Amino acid sequence: MSPFLHYFRAQWAPSVPRELMAGAVATFALIPEVIAFSFVAGVDPSVGLFASFVISIVIAFAGGRPAMVSAAAGSVALVAAPLVQAHGVQYLFAAGLLAGAMQMLFGWLRLGVLLRFVSGSVRTGFVNALAILIFAAQLPHLVGANGATWAMLALGLAVIYGLPRISTAIPSPLICILVLTGVAHALDLPLKTVADLGHLPDTLPRWALPDVPLSWQTLQLIALPALAIAMVGLLESLMTASVVDEQTDTPSAKNRECSGLGLANVAASCFGGIAGCGMIGQSVSNVRYGGRGRLSTLFAGAFLLGLMVLLKPWVAQVPVVALVAVMVMVSASTLDWGSARALLRHPKLSSLVMLATVVVTIATHNLAAGVAVGVLLSGVFFMFKVSGLLQVQRSGEAELVYAVRGQVFFASADLLVDAFDVREIEARPVRIDMAQAHLWDITAVQALGKVCARLRKHGSVVQVTGLNAQSQALAARLDLRLDGA
Repeated sequence: MSPFLHYFRAQWAPSVPRELMAGAVATFALIPEVIAFSFVAGVDPSVGLFASFVISIVIAFAGGRPAMVSAAAGSVALVAAPLVQAHGVQYLFAAGLLAGAMQMLFGWLRLGVLLRFVSGSVRTGFVNALAILIFAAQLPHLVGANGATWAMLALGLAVIYGLPRISTAIPSPLICILVLTGVAHALDLPLKTVADLGHLPDTLPRWALPDVPLSWQTLQLIALPALAIAMVGLLESLMTASVVDEQTDTPSAKNRECSGLGLANVAASCFGGIAGCGMIGQSVSNVRYGGRGRLSTLFAGAFLLGLMVLLKPWVAQVPVVALVAVMVMVSASTLDWGSARALLRHPKLSSLVMLATVVVTIATHNLAAGVAVGVLLSGVFFMFKVSGLLQVQRSGEAELVYAVRGQVFFASADLLVDAFDVREIEARPVRIDMAQAHLWDITAVQALGKVCARLRKHGSVVQVTGLNAQSQALAARLDLRLDGA
């Protein structure tokens, strides 16, 4: 096999039919959410649909995670809404351009490694919260619905979960959409259709720069919203890439994904679309039904445009309940069902981090806020655990020896200071053995200096031994004299 064919099969299409069908399922899963997110942002549905098309096409080539679907997303829409309400949609496009530039810079500086600071508990909470939000987004279509809607939902779920027992040649969600559309049309059922969700585009997107003044005032208006869009988009895309990594047992290029997303958002903004990011629900759906390469992502975008423009009359007749059935399946497959049982087995602090991530995300409808709180709690709990490992053991009589073991940093520095009681030392010589300790920051060095100064003030001769090279260098940089170090 030639190198080109090997690359094409590995990165683009391990199985062309599966890639195309999985991309088609992801497209139908995109339609209701993108339209709903457009309303959240206060823009026309075509803005979200055009963005999803452009982002999918660009990210298929430039992204770092094959089979991941990126499009206009709810978290970005929440951030963008105030800017649209205050200044109009053109300023949203300008903010998207700036956000894309920030994301490309983030990738070029190779900052994708920051995902390592997101713990497993936070990632589980992120996935569970997203599953709940996906399901909750379907409830407005079901609350107060007529009997026909509920009957069609039951039929749709039966097709989705029952068909794979017979055959998996064609993804069952795609069959669900076709069957429910045919039944609704044949029986003339009173069901809400895609056309009822909003105006669908009837032309191709056109390239144009945002119609805003090129001034310092414009930059001031869009800078903070652009930064928020960039950070939310990066966080959600990297988390989605991590989930797809786990589902496919393959790695992804996180830094390339960051810069690729930035390029996609720049392109989307120039074609009259809202900025977007990775869509975990649609990505999970894509992977679940065979998507493993970039072709599924590319086809999801191309098929979306084709459906919206070329096949608009037929797509308009698809009952919304068919799409709801698909999203209910995506929600159920996204949820980590084993995490509920694991709450009792896992350490309490880890379980608390997972629950906090879920609760904050659901309360704010902002995945970035939930992950931020989870990461913050993880960091606090980690520092609490590490600081508790610091030990100071005293030995000797004529000369007191204090052996320090553990990590000394801002969270444990006070423990080091409190371990030395000058009233018990009584001006005897003191040796502080730091051979099994490490000074990590300014606070740690200052704490050791405070101990030495306090002991010398009360008549003790102090000697510090065993400091490793890094700790000595930090102390020297702060001009702290530690005799015997």
